[in-house]
Amino acid sequence: MPIQRLDRHQARQMPWKNGGGITCELAIAPAGAGLEDFAWRISCAQIASGGPFSRFAGVDRSLALLEGAGLDLRLNGQPRQLRPGDPPLIFAGEDEVSAELLDGPVGDFNLMTRRSAWRHQLQRLQLDGAQTLHNDADILLIYCQRGRVTVQLADASVQTLGEGQGLLLENESTHLTLSGAAENQLYIGHLYRQP
Repeated sequence: MPIQRLDRHQARQMPWKNGGGITCELAIAPAGAGLEDFAWRISCAQIASGGPFSRFAGVDRSLALLEGAGLDLRLNGQPRQLRPGDPPLIFAGEDEVSAELLDGPVGDFNLMTRRSAWRHQLQRLQLDGAQTLHNDADILLIYCQRGRVTVQLADASVQTLGEGQGLLLENESTHLTLSGAAENQLYIGHLYRQP
């Protein structure tokens, strides 16, 4: 998997582990893994009603909101709000999490890694012109939420991403150039194998 393209519009539709909705599975490792044995998983989903989150023992999670008004969360009994544009919410798969919709359905983006094998970081990036991205991850995720972005790789090849599309780059420990307009919004994930 030196370069793998992701596309939300062609992603596999999967029922939630707790049966409460449908997720678009953008990528999973190893290929063909299920919800109980994946090493890492990237997905997006529509949340149309409130309720408890599925539990994923041994998994670390990052959750970002892409669209909608937001979520009223309870994380291990503590209130939190999550809105589009906020930094991703980071929590453990064993945590008690429930959500209520603030004002109608929301779309979200999820990155999950099994902590015995992988760790990750997920961040939101808004482009305005060209920006250099240094990559030291074993796998780099670039996901275009809005707009259009070009990614120039170290070998000078160029990949273009539209809304809902992404790239996974394995062992590309180098500098990349991302270019796009001010309205473009990206999510950048760094996945590292545990020593």
